[in-house]
Amino acid sequence: MTPSQIITLIVVIVYAAVMITIGIITSRKTKSVNDFVFGGNKIGPWMTAFAFGTAYFSAVVFIGYAGQFGWGYGISAAWIGIGNAIIGATLAWAVLGRRTRLMTKHLDAKTMPDFFMKRYGSTSLKNAAAVIVFLFMIPYTASVYNGLSRLFAMAFDLKSANAYQYVMIAMAVLSAIYVVLGGYSATAVNDFIQGLIMLVGISAVVISILNYNGGLSSSVELLKQIPDVADGKLASMFGPDPINLFGVVILTSLGTWGLPQMTHKFYAIRDEKDIKRGMIISTFFCLVVSGGCYLLGGFDRLFNTLNPDDTSGKSVIAILSNGKPEFDAMVPNMLQAALPPLLIGLVVVLVLSASLSTLSALVLTSSTTLAHDLIRPAAKGKMDEKKEFITMRVLILFFLLISVLIAMNKNAAITTLMSYSWGALSGSFLGPFLWGLYSKKVSKAAVWTSFALGILSTVAHMCIFTFFKDSFAGFVDWAAHLPLNLASPINAGALLMILSIVLVPVISAFTKPCDEKTVKEAFSAYEH
Repeated sequence: MTPSQIITLIVVIVYAAVMITIGIITSRKTKSVNDFVFGGNKIGPWMTAFAFGTAYFSAVVFIGYAGQFGWGYGISAAWIGIGNAIIGATLAWAVLGRRTRLMTKHLDAKTMPDFFMKRYGSTSLKNAAAVIVFLFMIPYTASVYNGLSRLFAMAFDLKSANAYQYVMIAMAVLSAIYVVLGGYSATAVNDFIQGLIMLVGISAVVISILNYNGGLSSSVELLKQIPDVADGKLASMFGPDPINLFGVVILTSLGTWGLPQMTHKFYAIRDEKDIKRGMIISTFFCLVVSGGCYLLGGFDRLFNTLNPDDTSGKSVIAILSNGKPEFDAMVPNMLQAALPPLLIGLVVVLVLSASLSTLSALVLTSSTTLAHDLIRPAAKGKMDEKKEFITMRVLILFFLLISVLIAMNKNAAITTLMSYSWGALSGSFLGPFLWGLYSKKVSKAAVWTSFALGILSTVAHMCIFTFFKDSFAGFVDWAAHLPLNLASPINAGALLMILSIVLVPVISAFTKPCDEKTVKEAFSAYEH
């Protein structure tokens, strides 16, 4: 190993030791399901805001999305970060925060499926939502492992497939240890530390990347000079393809409104008064981290090329067997070219922090949902709280194992995995959750329609545009050349989210409303 790799390894080991120590300490205070899932409802605005932000961003953004959208949209990709801050954070807290905190506490809803059952008076809705959560969080978790492994491969010069797999397994073990030990309390404390690392790290990386090419203005000028790429629009404010850029903004921003691991933060915040402070902190965090990631990615063409005859010193990006450039390798190549060894160590910890915080939120949400909403009711009174507690911990390990196995496939691009996950989850849940907090007229039929549309459309899109695209070649080509590229799982997911919001009140207007007593009980939360 080189001296820089030794330094990076030491930093990672120290970081891992701190995370595990926090898990051990918080485990002493984690005695019940409520402690494990909500941290005893003692988590204040700073930790909740950081938990929201760190669950939002991971290696998926830093490695996958920054690489692919920086390549395609140039510096206009920074609009995605701005959208994440305004729509994904500010508006999410303002619109959902207070009402979610009040209604879920009043109904004693521990998960989003639990909320659907108690808000709409339907056990079937709860069961369906629980299955959706468990199945479609797996590809998102796999995408996090994928991005994290690629960064480690860069930092430690790992060439073999076995080394790539060992990194994923090690990360799964680390995240499992502290989540299994401390639950939400451990993840909240760790998220705060990880968030600080992310704020400092992304700022240092952006400055270093820009300085490598002489500063911001010089980097922009170099971007304008790249031949045969949208007539210099990679350096323009709205980029070469503003319509499809808007699709990315919607998917990655509006998506937080319907994701169980994101809205869970509102369930667990200590006090209703902490919502406003949490909103401000979360917005600042998202603007720095997400805006920095996408701005960074906007310059990836200065470090990468598809042309093997290019003599500029850029890294030659491979074309994968699926016919697409290896977008997930672009940001690691930038970092390797521009950063000094010590800063590479910081970046590894930065992405490790971002990824582990997201992983902890995903596995905690998924295991809680499956144990609380499916397994315990199926036990018909034979599972007490202690057994439920143990079951949640076992399911965390099972969930991580499946995710790692999926991530072993390098052709499974980070952006594709994440887009299908967000499209299915938020495309199913966003409308029923949002309108369930505000309108007494939402019907069960409208909720079922949203669920069916989100899942069936996502599965159909996966089959037509991913698994069997050769069989539908003509249709795939037509969809890909529309002004809004519907062959993209990103745009498809964004469209499903918008449809969920629109269709729920429309269908509710023509279908039978929920039981009046159930609705009155839910909305009495706002009367106290």
